[in-house]
Amino acid sequence: MYNAKCETLPRNELEQLQFERLQSTLNRAYRNVAFYKAAFDTHCVNLERIRDIQAMQELPFTTKEDLQKSYPYDMFAVPLRDIVRIHTTSGTATRPIVVGYTQNDLRNWRECAARLLTAAGVTQHDVVQIALHYSLFAEGFGFHQGAERVGASVIPASLATSVAKQIVVMRDFKTTVLISTPSHALNIAVGLDEEQVRLERLSLRLGLFGGERWSDSSRRQLEERLRITSIDTYGPTEVLGPGVAGECHLRHGLHINEDQFIVEVINPKTLAPVAAGEEGELVVTTILKEGFPLIRYRTCDITRLIAEPCACGRTFLRMAPVSGRTDDLILVRGVGFFPAQIEEILSGFEGVSPYFQIILDQEGGIDTVQIRVEISGAIQSVDRIKALETLRVQIAQRIATVLDVEAKVILVEPGSLRQLAAGAERVVDRRP
Repeated sequence: MYNAKCETLPRNELEQLQFERLQSTLNRAYRNVAFYKAAFDTHCVNLERIRDIQAMQELPFTTKEDLQKSYPYDMFAVPLRDIVRIHTTSGTATRPIVVGYTQNDLRNWRECAARLLTAAGVTQHDVVQIALHYSLFAEGFGFHQGAERVGASVIPASLATSVAKQIVVMRDFKTTVLISTPSHALNIAVGLDEEQVRLERLSLRLGLFGGERWSDSSRRQLEERLRITSIDTYGPTEVLGPGVAGECHLRHGLHINEDQFIVEVINPKTLAPVAAGEEGELVVTTILKEGFPLIRYRTCDITRLIAEPCACGRTFLRMAPVSGRTDDLILVRGVGFFPAQIEEILSGFEGVSPYFQIILDQEGGIDTVQIRVEISGAIQSVDRIKALETLRVQIAQRIATVLDVEAKVILVEPGSLRQLAAGAERVVDRRP
């Protein structure tokens, strides 16, 4: 372990530490952040009545919309002169969320990222290739500083580097650990096939993935195509960035760095806590962040908490991999489904790639669903047109059976939808 003393704290000691840090955070936020002062006053919150972690339910929630309305610096709890780094979320359709870090915040972030990497199996002997966003985004920086803290050799490849160049670097620099989004790792796997690079020429053994949801089938595919062990990670930029939670080598849930975060799971409709072990929306409170504290932040991520002890010896709570988001549920004629469910269905068919796009529209006031699916080029048949039509019909039937959704499936040529992995819209809603 990177920090065995902290990561194996007895539960009672951990909760006492959390409460002490929570008190400090609440008082600092009330004094220094106008949003929290107004929210607490509106909800008649008396901080002296918060005498244990369970009393947190008296506190109001913070939402993504609240953070966007506070653009750029209104959520900062320290003077701007104390902010030494600024990152933002993507903000493709709205104002981005601006996150400020103090020197202490950066030190704590490095600690969290180093713990995550160590739990995954990264050591000072590894060569770590980071194929994530840098620039304004936190993803690449978080893993970068954590890997340096562990003592590994770090290659800041970034997402700006082409797949072909990533492969050259991976081969020539003897990369042992790849850190990227799952979809970009799949692009690299496709590139290896196209370049006919034999996996025996690579030193790759481990992959840490985050930044987007991925299915069990995607995980299996990545492990088979890259011959690696895959590790799931979690860390929204507004909460901290990479380092909030991650799997250990046993891969039975993501260990949450609870000495820095208090987590809850709520019913996203009633906002009440769910029963232990039930799935719901993850809510996070930061208890060490100075520059950008968050109190009961609704992440929109759907997961469940795992309280049983992990055989690795860490005592922190674990979370299951994120299964969906409250804000990407698609409702069509009274039926709801998630894009991840479409991905899972497509994984059961030979001849299709993981890339697809859902287009929602209306005809005569009735919702319609069109799903464009990229074929993999693996279909070899004398009557290719007939084989593709059979595949199309089978996919549509499977979607109707599993999701009770009538969808028009359109098969498109290889490479047509690969750009979706780089951030283009996977769901296009044209409904009025």
